[in-house]
Amino acid sequence: MRVLVIEDERRLAAALQRGLETEGFSVDVAHDGLEGLRLADQRPYDLIVLDIMLPGLDGYRVCARLRAAGHPAGILMLTAKDGEWDEAEALDTGADDFLSKPFSYVVLVARLRALARRVGSRRPRVLALGDLVIDSDARTCTRAGTPTRLTAREFAVLEHLALRAGAVVSKREILDQVWDLDHDGDPNVVEVHVSALRRKIDTPFGRAAVQTMRGVGYRLAADGG
Repeated sequence: MRVLVIEDERRLAAALQRGLETEGFSVDVAHDGLEGLRLADQRPYDLIVLDIMLPGLDGYRVCARLRAAGHPAGILMLTAKDGEWDEAEALDTGADDFLSKPFSYVVLVARLRALARRVGSRRPRVLALGDLVIDSDARTCTRAGTPTRLTAREFAVLEHLALRAGAVVSKREILDQVWDLDHDGDPNVVEVHVSALRRKIDTPFGRAAVQTMRGVGYRLAADGG
């Protein structure tokens, strides 16, 4: 699941990025309102964590412009202010939820997961491909009823392949959806994670669900292979 954090406090933004990536989210960061709008126009996001007090364009106006442009992402607003009028204004401009600083990180993650369930109802949260079952909310994967331990990044790659089951997915698409914008490492990191998935969900069970399409990308068999 892809998250955009729009927060001008750089230490807080970096901490949120690290923490949310540990939770399995793919996170991009913007430090002002205009940059946040630009990123939101460039890439599809499931969730946006939006500070109200931003340089360039404040969070209220960012939120209003996102909604006017038809962006469907769930928006959680953050503010150092605390009061019912601020909360009302945030919700009136199109935010889905509101959290005042200082906040508990545990509560933030819980709010984001709840928000993801609400705005993500348009896509299945449990994906069953034969005996391969992927639970996006619980972040778990089972094969033939046997739990399979995946890293957060491995799970994100598998989830994206499962959402496109039966279709060929390019390495670039996986990078765009699973890694953040700052990733400047070897694109072959995708191959490393796909190989790890094969070792965990295919080889021990005599399956070949995760397929490499030479020169094109990867494909997860629609029947779980």
